[in-house]
Amino acid sequence: MRRFSQKNALVTLSDINVTPLLDLAFVLLIIFVITTPLLEPNLDLKLPSGGRQADAPLERKDIKTLEIDASGAFVLDGKRLNLDQVEAALATEAQRNPRMVVDIRADRRTSWENVAAVLDRCQRRGITRFRPLMAPPR
Repeated sequence: MRRFSQKNALVTLSDINVTPLLDLAFVLLIIFVITTPLLEPNLDLKLPSGGRQADAPLERKDIKTLEIDASGAFVLDGKRLNLDQVEAALATEAQRNPRMVVDIRADRRTSWENVAAVLDRCQRRGITRFRPLMAPPR
């Protein structure tokens, strides 16, 4: 059936009402969302056990605290040291205690080169357990 405008009898209207089409699309979407999880079969898996055992909790003696102040000075467990001395002290402690963790506390005004230098020296010596600590926001 052709519809014509009332002004001119020879011009057809080209408007299509898409509301029913959108309603159908939404209904189909809801049906698929509801039924898709039901179609997936559950597998009864018996997974093998294994892997690493969980690490024991850290003790106070396992943690070495390295502080870097705004001027770039290093303080390891309360002793002011230069970078080479920090590296030697951490390497010695890592050989004595393989569970050692280095807490790195850097002042926000210090250069990141100081922090990167410490991390680089730690990794060269095989010390991979370190935690950068942040000051709480003010």
